[in-house]
Amino acid sequence: MDRPGDPHRSHQQGPDGRLAAGCADAVVRAGLAHRDHGVSGRTDHHRLPRRRHRPAPGGAADGGHRRVRGRRHVIPAPGEGWVRLSPRKVLVDPVKVLRQVLVPALIALVGVSQSGGGLPWWSVPLVALGACAAGVLPWFTTHYRLTETQFQLRSGILNKRTSTAPLDRVRSVDLEASLLHRILGLEKVQVGTGVDDERITLDALDRADARELRTTLLRKSPAPVVAERPGAGTGDEIDAGTDAPGEHDVVLHEPQAPAQLLATIDWSWLRFAPFSLARLVIVAGALGVLSQFGDQLPIWDEDTARSAWDWVTRFTVALVAAVLFIVSLVAWLVISVSGYVVQWWRFRLTRESGALHLTSGLFTTRSVTVEEAKVRGVELTEPVLLRLVGGAELSTLATGLEEGTHQVLPPCPRHVALAVGDQVLGGAGPMNVPLREHGPRARRRSWLRHADGVFLVPLLMIAPFWFFDLAWTWWAVFAVASLVAGAVVGEMAYRHLGHALSPGHLVAGSGALARIRTVLETDGIIGWNLEQSWWQRRSGLSTLVATTAAGSERVVVQDVAVERAVELADAATPGLLTPFLATRGG
Repeated sequence: MDRPGDPHRSHQQGPDGRLAAGCADAVVRAGLAHRDHGVSGRTDHHRLPRRRHRPAPGGAADGGHRRVRGRRHVIPAPGEGWVRLSPRKVLVDPVKVLRQVLVPALIALVGVSQSGGGLPWWSVPLVALGACAAGVLPWFTTHYRLTETQFQLRSGILNKRTSTAPLDRVRSVDLEASLLHRILGLEKVQVGTGVDDERITLDALDRADARELRTTLLRKSPAPVVAERPGAGTGDEIDAGTDAPGEHDVVLHEPQAPAQLLATIDWSWLRFAPFSLARLVIVAGALGVLSQFGDQLPIWDEDTARSAWDWVTRFTVALVAAVLFIVSLVAWLVISVSGYVVQWWRFRLTRESGALHLTSGLFTTRSVTVEEAKVRGVELTEPVLLRLVGGAELSTLATGLEEGTHQVLPPCPRHVALAVGDQVLGGAGPMNVPLREHGPRARRRSWLRHADGVFLVPLLMIAPFWFFDLAWTWWAVFAVASLVAGAVVGEMAYRHLGHALSPGHLVAGSGALARIRTVLETDGIIGWNLEQSWWQRRSGLSTLVATTAAGSERVVVQDVAVERAVELADAATPGLLTPFLATRGG
């Protein structure tokens, strides 16, 4: 009779089907055959656990990435070498090149045709083929890779260029897709480090790969927590020299918080679009094009202009002015509303994985990511027209961005901008804190500051009135109107002045026609400047400037008393001014 408990029979199974403890083969999991003991006579090594130091073949660069069936995974694992962009890039670049050479080619064609010559018929396909070739070459010469510490992009044909971004210096990863990119299922990735205005740009990545790459570059994985495994203290402890968790350890990862929706588009906000002057750029561009090429139009000649003027003079001036006003108003409504829809279509602002994500766009979609650790404050702007209807705009002040400030809300109700601003700042409530007024001396200084231009304009108008022999009564009316306008603007600027110090935040009010409230974290203040002009010295006022690495790199508290400015700076950054105050007091 076999006795499996005997020392010399430890390799045989016991009545329960298991090997005795201490046997070298006892590590085989229950339910797995060992070597050739299976019924099928086949070794079951394919069911044995893999070694930890050998990753599964074909894995992605990041364990959290999902593989998409039927699609080449283009995000390289660290150290796997250089990878090209999506092959569909060869369809994007030729279109871009053709768009760049289209206007010069048309100008050359028109110029040669008017000079009496003519371009040969084969020049058109030659130009098209050259543009296609120039567009295809970048795909063959552009590669990127992700190492353990860096993200690198290599491009160029004759002049090779390698752009490098250390992973710990990546501050923003933005996604953008034009209409052509969206049709082809591509997105453009822009990686910023905040060192300068230059970004590393991958012009054409598959949409899923672009988003996975953004997640990889911005992800901050917390250190795993190894919990005490079952049976600890019973002699089964892990060797103290082993760094990796044991086989039976329970590895706990800090759960990722779900995405928090901060704001989404509300189409009732369209009522604010006509009161935002951001679309005036479109009008100015259209007028510039018309001024350049309007004289080439066949309808623009002396006879046409004379007949149009004769037709206009048949009506009264008031009727013509009314018609022009209505036409201009309708055109502005169409331009402003359509521009609002195109820019803010499907707008969403969310907080996820320690970052703010903004997505918007109808034809060209943009996905901007701002790391919350780099956000040092917000800026609430209320332009004069938008303020009349209770609207406002909100921007963030962040470090590591080339622009410094980034608009995170479209023109919307003021209470919505205030609520979102508090959420971005962590719910501290500095957006609604009342501001401390600067007093009557600041009011007089504000009036005098805006009166400088008011006095200058009437003086400059004396020469035209004298040269054209105009009635001086109209000059007097113009001068009085300028003085009244200057006084109104000066009073508005004073009413917008103010400052406050809430827990952890410096709040400054400024602006003349537009009311601006800037909220800056006191931890983001790196220094102070106290400035005084000649007029301010006579009034006992000063301009306190908080220097920071975020936004425009300065937050200004204007026309504040010198003593109050020093107290404010010392309270905002305790200990920073102590050596200077002690020296002055001594």
